[in-house]
Amino acid sequence: MTTQPEQQTFAGMPTPLYTASPSRLLAWLDCPRRYRMQYLDRPRPAARAQRAHTSVGIATHNALRDFWDLPHADRTPAGVAALVRTSWIDVGFRDAEQSATWRLKVRDGVTNYLRGIDRHQQPLGIERSVSLRTDSIAVTGRIDRLDARDGELVVVDYKTGRHEPTETDARTSLPLALYAAGASRTMRRPCFRVELHHIPTGNVVAHEHTPESLQRKLAEAESIARDLRTADAEFREQGTESPRFPARPSAMCPWCDYRAHCEEGQRMGPEKSDWAGLETGT
Repeated sequence: MTTQPEQQTFAGMPTPLYTASPSRLLAWLDCPRRYRMQYLDRPRPAARAQRAHTSVGIATHNALRDFWDLPHADRTPAGVAALVRTSWIDVGFRDAEQSATWRLKVRDGVTNYLRGIDRHQQPLGIERSVSLRTDSIAVTGRIDRLDARDGELVVVDYKTGRHEPTETDARTSLPLALYAAGASRTMRRPCFRVELHHIPTGNVVAHEHTPESLQRKLAEAESIARDLRTADAEFREQGTESPRFPARPSAMCPWCDYRAHCEEGQRMGPEKSDWAGLETGT
């Protein structure tokens, strides 16, 4: 049985805060089996090799991150092209031709996106870590971009996939709400607006939270964390024999990094190719 170290407690001590990231909370909601393999199993089961769409996403985020370190005179299409070249990750593509084609697509997408924003208005933070604590949880996350606009903070999250986000995505996103609450507490400034920026199209969708809606999201995170505290404790006692980590088969199983270790997931259909995320109709 695999066991995990547990913080020692003594009579009269308060219950330690449950520490998590937004991605850890969402992993539990998506599939308890994948959560267990990703966060609890030791040694961790081997994950599959990185897919091409992940390489595209990381390279895009890195180019957008490094753009703000350029001198103003170098914030040009040529400067962006150089950033994409140095950021490029040639992993998961069908062949060299597909990789080269997508590098040009990313170059053009990032260039066009940056044309639509004020390139001289320096963000308040790039890949800024923020944290928040409640009576029961401590959450830390990293924001792609944090803007200061009209005395308030704005959370900007970049999206690079084929799915074009909607206002509903911005409104219901637990990570975005936690980022906003964390930014407000870390920076001691109001933060209610969250935005999803779709780099391939340049489209932006936004949602204006209220103190009440952010509090509801914090309550949601606390509820998930309560379940995780119980599940983690049971795993320490029973390991992989614990029944709290069933697979949750879905259309995402053919994409799962841990599919090779999950019979239920394998029954959901053949594994997607490394480059399937770049193709239409998949």
